[in-house]
Amino acid sequence: MNNLFPIFLKLENLHTLIVGGGYVGLEKITAVLDNSPQATVTLVAPEIRDEIQELAQVRERLTLIFRKFEEQDLDAKDLVIVATNDKLENQRIASIARVRHMLVNVADTPAICDFYLSSVVRKGNLKVAISTNGMSPTLAKRLKEVLGEALPDNLETAMEQLRAVREMLSGDFAQKVDELNRITSVLTAGPK
Repeated sequence: MNNLFPIFLKLENLHTLIVGGGYVGLEKITAVLDNSPQATVTLVAPEIRDEIQELAQVRERLTLIFRKFEEQDLDAKDLVIVATNDKLENQRIASIARVRHMLVNVADTPAICDFYLSSVVRKGNLKVAISTNGMSPTLAKRLKEVLGEALPDNLETAMEQLRAVREMLSGDFAQKVDELNRITSVLTAGPK
């Protein structure tokens, strides 16, 4: 059973630490910056892929530190993504971060993660996150592709119109919710 609590974070208000500059580190930093282009990120690794270095040249809120992880790297950070190829080091970093009450994601080690990076479908301002509870990122990726194709491209217009309707509605919160539910019921109605 998937007991994860879905949440969308405003990473531009937080400071993310990524430990690891290899292929998995690239995957993680790409996911972070694709979803939160204004995120503040520090990446620490003795060796950092060229692609990450190129990102740092165009992303002013991305700082690279070329050395092994040190405990003080956690200072003033809000969450940590660990992506080294050393499982024992990954576990050690996760333990240190937990003592500091930080949220931790350790690549390819779901058992010691506080959160997972999900597959995300984007259509304008709509984001749909997909989680398999860490069991199958490949399935999440495939579902992302299916949903991306199934969702219409004009959702942005519909969302803008619904926002305008919501702002025009009068009454208490419950009345507004009822009216918006009535208006959007056509989205889930089957063919007639």
